[in-house]
Formats: sequence, C-alpha cells, structure tokens
Amino acid sequence: METQITVQPKLFIGIDIHKRSWKIDCSTDLFSGKSFTMPPVAEKLYDYVQKRFPGYEVSTAYEAGCCGYSAHRGFEGYGWKSLVVNPADIHRKGKEKYTKTDRIDAQLISRELKDGRLESIVVPDVEWEELRSLFRRRNER
Repeated sequence: METQITVQPKLFIGIDIHKRSWKIDCSTDLFSGKSFTMPPVAEKLYDYVQKRFPGYEVSTAYEAGCCGYSAHRGFEGYGWKSLVVNPADIHRKGKEKYTKTDRIDAQLISRELKDGRLESIVVPDVEWEELRSLFRRRNER
C-alpha cells in the first residue's frame, strides 16, 4: 500500500525585526521552534526556508515598527502569507509580561501566529508609504 500526503505541512515564522538583524523563530504544525539570528534580508530567509522546509505552506508575522513594510512585501512576493501586527495585540502570559528579549518576542509571535490569534494591520502601498515618509521629514524641521 502506498501512502500519499493529503495535507500540506505548515511553517510559522515569527520575526523580531531590527535595522541590523532579525531574530527568527520557526515552528511547524508538528514541532515548536528553532530560534536564530540572521541579517535583515528577506532573500536570505527565503533561501533558508527553501533549503530546510521545501514544500511547506509558509506564514510569517512581525511587529509593526520603524523598519517599514519592505519585508512584508518581499514575503508576499514569495507567495507566503505575511502579517504585520500591532505589538499590543500579541498576548503575553505570566513572566512573558515582564521579560522582554528579541528571542522571546520572536517565539511569542510565532506561537500566536500558529494558534491563529494574530490579525494584520492595514499595510499601505509603496506610494502611500513614501508620501508619509516625505511628510514626516518635512515636519521634522
């Protein structure tokens, strides 16, 4: 008797994004994650996923912040589901409320994504984001 895969395996990636590095936590529907640090380049994460998790349905999430939405656009360009979430919407329990590190943040985002408890903010298109940036610069003077 030959077995066939009937359900596509899922990969959930929680990312704590900073300007100089990303803290990544990967988990699947069968195991919880592996955390690591990588350069802030979407292509490198794509290469990592293609090498270690070929054939997986990929979902990513990260907190909205000063680093913008280029990572989100890159992830969606690969055909991945990508969420940019409000940091206040990430549920923290017990000690997680008082302990804050990049690794813990990435794990929390990954866990909440896996459990289906995250909702994305509205991500502006590129033109609107550039106009907002221009307006902010003008008001800094």
